[in-house]
Amino acid sequence: MLNAQSEEVRSGVYRWAELPVKLSKDRESRKIMEGTSPHFDYLEIHATTQAPGATPAPPHAQTDIEEVIIVKEGTMKFTMDGEESILGPGSVILIPPLAMQALQNVGDGPLTYYVMMFRSKKPMDIERGKVAGGHLFVTADQLEFTPNDKGGRTQYFDRATAMCEQFHMHVTSLDHKGPSMDPHSHIDSEIFLVIEGETELLLDGERIRASAGDLYFIKAHQLHGMSNASEKPCRFFAFKWR
Repeated sequence: MLNAQSEEVRSGVYRWAELPVKLSKDRESRKIMEGTSPHFDYLEIHATTQAPGATPAPPHAQTDIEEVIIVKEGTMKFTMDGEESILGPGSVILIPPLAMQALQNVGDGPLTYYVMMFRSKKPMDIERGKVAGGHLFVTADQLEFTPNDKGGRTQYFDRATAMCEQFHMHVTSLDHKGPSMDPHSHIDSEIFLVIEGETELLLDGERIRASAGDLYFIKAHQLHGMSNASEKPCRFFAFKWR
């Protein structure tokens, strides 16, 4: 069981280039954040890069932690409760507590992926997660892109999980400079993970810039608005929960 951290994670930007790197034989890891948040008594996000042919970690399960994995680059084979899936960049995995899991780099180059681990302040509800669909593999190249007047959107999922009353995830594409939507706030905490281009976040009156690989964290009820900061296209994951 992972212990709750005493400090709440900070809002703002976490820049890929500034993350400390921990090296081992065939992989490197980057700790992005760790602590509590308005909805979680434990929240940890890190990124791992595995070299081609890296030795897989033994299969394991988390007893009271839910996870979301996002593939940044490379090709991953993921096995969960006996089901296998091959996943490329932009693909996402939702891993409920108690699910037996294992992953492997099966590509010719490096495999990099983000891992979000979280435990709710409210009691986990395994049955709620099962009713909503249980574990989930989302393969990026099988999703439908819906264009709009600013660019478009790719929906990943919007559902309850064992740890969240609702967890929503999509990718927004903005073709030109300007806002995705007007500044707003909501009960959900939210993360923007930049995939491509240059972005700007208005957060409680402060403007913050970030580029591909960087991550913004917005706590519940904070006023925020996301924008494309240049005339070149940008894309970013948006995921929020309560």
